[in-house]
Amino acid sequence: MAGHSKFKNIMHRKGAQDKRRAKKFARLIKELQVAARSSVDPDSNPRLRTALSACKAANMPKDNIQRVLNKANSGEQDNIEDIRYEGFGPGGTAIIVEALTDNRNRTASEVRSTFTKYNGNLGESGSVSYMFKNLGLIIYDVTDDLNIDDILDFAIECGAADVNVEENKVEILTSIPDFNELRDKLEQRFGLPEQCEISWIPENYINLDEEKSISMLKFLEVLDNCEDVQNVFGNFNLNPHLLEKYN
Repeated sequence: MAGHSKFKNIMHRKGAQDKRRAKKFARLIKELQVAARSSVDPDSNPRLRTALSACKAANMPKDNIQRVLNKANSGEQDNIEDIRYEGFGPGGTAIIVEALTDNRNRTASEVRSTFTKYNGNLGESGSVSYMFKNLGLIIYDVTDDLNIDDILDFAIECGAADVNVEENKVEILTSIPDFNELRDKLEQRFGLPEQCEISWIPENYINLDEEKSISMLKFLEVLDNCEDVQNVFGNFNLNPHLLEKYN
C-alpha cells in the first residue's frame, strides 16, 4: 500500500491548496453526474452512495451536490463516459488511469502523449490491471481521539478483507460488494475517513531510485493537470530520500 498512499500525499504537498481543492471538486462533480444517471436514490445506487460519501469527505457544499442531483432528476444528461487506460510508466511501472470524458479522442491523445513523454507506453485493456486488485479503500488518520486497535478490531469484525497500519494511518481494504456497508459502519463508529474510494491496489511494488522517482512525480503532475483524468494508480514506491525532501 505504500506506493499508493504516499504518492498521493506528495502530490498534495506539491500543489497549492485552493487550486487542488477546486480541481478535486470538479472531479467529484463529474463522478456525481455519471453516478446519478441511473438513479438519484443512493439506497438503490451504490455508485451514487460512494460518490456522495466522497463529496461529504471533501466538505463539498450541499448546494453543489443538490444542483447535480436536480439536473439528473430532471432527465438532463451530460455526454460523459468512463474510460480506463493501462500502460507502463517511468521505471517500467504499471499504471492505471481512470478518466471521465465527453471527448474520447482528446483524452486519449493527452494520456498517450504523457506516457510517451516520460518513456512509457499505453497498452491494451487488461495489459496491467491483472497486476492489481480492484478493492474498496478506506483510510483513517490516527489521532489522539482514534485508537488504532479499536479501528483494526472493528474493521476486521465487520468483514474487512485486509487492514494495514502505516505512518499514523489505518488503511482498510474491502471487496467492492461490501464497500458501502463497511464504510457506513466505520463512519457511524469513527466519523468520516480521510479517504474513501474504489481503488486499484497493486499485488507487488517496484522500488524507484531517486531519478526515476523525480520522473514519476513529473509524470503524475502532468496527468493530474489533464482535465478528464479522475484517478491514477501505480505499482511503485517512491525513493525514501526523495520522500524526506517533501516531508
